[in-house]
Amino acid sequence: MTVSVRMDPLLERELELAAKRKGITKSQFIIEAVERSLGRKNPYELMMALKVEEEQRAYGPNASPENSAVAQAFEGYEQPYDTDRSREQLLAKLQAKHGVGSDR
Repeated sequence: MTVSVRMDPLLERELELAAKRKGITKSQFIIEAVERSLGRKNPYELMMALKVEEEQRAYGPNASPENSAVAQAFEGYEQPYDTDRSREQLLAKLQAKHGVGSDR
């Protein structure tokens, strides 16, 4: 859905600068602001949910965060990077292709 908004040129310039600082478009900036205003994306609530999960050890390298409140809030986003597993896969590919990586 397309929405048009009239705003003061100074406010629009502030919007442009703020969006540029965050590295997003003006539309993305406005959508995030509306989501926060509607309570859909509340950074404070996400932080509090993360703190609770950390205290319960529900988040971390040995946890299963798929069902956590934070994971549900960020549904559709990439999962945390698994360094050890990725390293093993990379070494296996190097070994298979070049015969290297086995002596480390």
